[in-house]
Parts: sequence; structure tokens; C-alpha cells
Amino acid sequence: MTATTEAASDTAGSARAPARRSRRSRRTPAPIGFLAPFLVLFALFFLIPIGYAVYESLFAKKVSGLGLAAPVTKFVGLSNYSSVFGTASFIQGIERVLLFGIVQVPVMLAFATLLAMLIDSVAARFTRFFRLAFFLPYGIPGVIAAILWSFLYLPNLSPIDSVLKSLHFGSVSFLGSHTVLWSIANIVTWEYTGYNMLIIFAGLQAIPRELFEAARVDGASEWKIATRVKLPLVVPSLVLTSVFSIIGTLQLFSEPQVLRAISTNIVSTYTPNLSAYNEAFTLNNPNLAAAMAVVLAIGTFILSFGFLRLTSRRSITR
Repeated sequence: MTATTEAASDTAGSARAPARRSRRSRRTPAPIGFLAPFLVLFALFFLIPIGYAVYESLFAKKVSGLGLAAPVTKFVGLSNYSSVFGTASFIQGIERVLLFGIVQVPVMLAFATLLAMLIDSVAARFTRFFRLAFFLPYGIPGVIAAILWSFLYLPNLSPIDSVLKSLHFGSVSFLGSHTVLWSIANIVTWEYTGYNMLIIFAGLQAIPRELFEAARVDGASEWKIATRVKLPLVVPSLVLTSVFSIIGTLQLFSEPQVLRAISTNIVSTYTPNLSAYNEAFTLNNPNLAAAMAVVLAIGTFILSFGFLRLTSRRSITR
């Protein structure tokens, strides 16, 4: 009797197994259906443009004879990339934005962390108002922000210059050859400090409040709580904002493009993005511009991924 029962149960179990597998097979397309809109948009607006840029970078327009005939597009392989690395102005633009990032990114993230700590402190009041006030510059488009700051940089219109003259400090050239890069850095810092502050503040809000109470019971001051409890636990947010800032630094375009109208020290190849824009729309050389864009994208990926690997290794060793 027992053997018969076990045989019947085995038969029923084996009959239920295909049914379970069939239900699972019917449920597997559901995640693909949810991911489909993202995958379609990702392919349309990310993968396809990159692939097309790579494709265009392998061709060049050639003019035959005396140049009277229409130019012919020919396959040139990697010659556009050799031209990119042989262009001194493009290399100088990369060096300029790297110097910009080395100085501007740490300063901006230090301000953002300080503001987030102040808003998250126990004695903070009107936190919603200050969060909105600090975030407001990010809501202003970069072109508009550059136009607003250009009025503050012009010698005849700048109230800053007028105040300095009234205090007998002399005139300051915000658009000089040695200062214009840092004037751009000031605009970018003003724009994105509040955005990064919100990310860091969200990381602070995710920390359990019990840790702070335990530190206070142990006699820790608010300064020690901020530096030894909050700051180490908010490192993932700092890493995220650093990656965003690295990507944004290499994509610097709007601010120098606007300031070009009022400063002769900003040339058409001042940043890598300006170089690609100039090649595509001024010199009518979209193939070389595509090669510049591809080189810039690869460089951005290498720097971002390298920074992530460096920070992850340090966190593992700790």
C-alpha cells in the first residue's frame, strides 16, 4: 500500500513538474517586456549614435583634380584618428579640461559636502528652503547661466570690479588669458554644487539615525560625528558625484562657447567639444569631428571606469 502511494505521489509530482516549467516559461517574457522600452531608447539614443559616429570616423571627403568637382567620400580607415592625435589644438584642449577638472571638481564637491552636512545637522532650520535655494542654480540652463555671469565679468558692467576699484584694489580681468579658465570653473561650480549637494544629502538621509545617537552617548561631538561617522558612510555618494563631474568636465561646451563672444582668449578649439563642433559646423569636416567625438567618448569611459576601479580597490583594502 505504501509503495503504491509513493508511486502515485511520484507520478503526480512528475506531472506537476512540466506544468510548473510551462508556467515559468510563460512568465519569463515579462521582464523582457518591462525592459523593452528602456532597451529601445538606449539603442536609439546611445548605441546607434555611437555606432554611426564610429562609422563616419572611418571615412573622409576627398577632392580630386583642381577641386572643381564635388568631393567624394572615401574609406580612410584610422587616418582620421591619427589626424586627431596629431592636432596640437585638440591635445591642448584635453590638457586644459583635465587641469580644469583636477582643480574644479574637488572644490565643487567640497562645497557640496559642506552644504549637505550643514543641512543634515541637528541645529539646521528651514531645510526645505535651503535645499531649494541651493538647487535652484542647477535649474538654470548652462547657456543662461553663462550669459548672467558674463555681465559680472565684463569690466565696464561688473559690480564686482566696481567694488574692488572703490576699495582701491585695482581692476581684475576675469576674462584674461590666465583667469578665464577659472572664471568658467566658477560658473560650473555655481551651477552644479546644489545638484551634487542633493545627492550627498540623500546619502546622509539613508544613514540610520541610531548611529548618531550611539555616537552621542559615547561622548562624540557633532564635529566628530560629521567627520568620523557621516563622512565615511557617504563615500558612495561622493564617488557617484565624482563620476558625474568627470564626465561633465570632459563635455565642457556651453560656458566657453557663450564667453567666446566677450573674450578673445577663448578660441574655437578651447575645449575638445568646441574643437569637434568647429570641425563639423565651421570647417565642414564631420568625419574628423566624429573621430574627435569617439576619442573623447573613449577617454571619458577610461577615466570614469579607472576612477571607479581605484575607489573600489581602496574600499576593499580598508
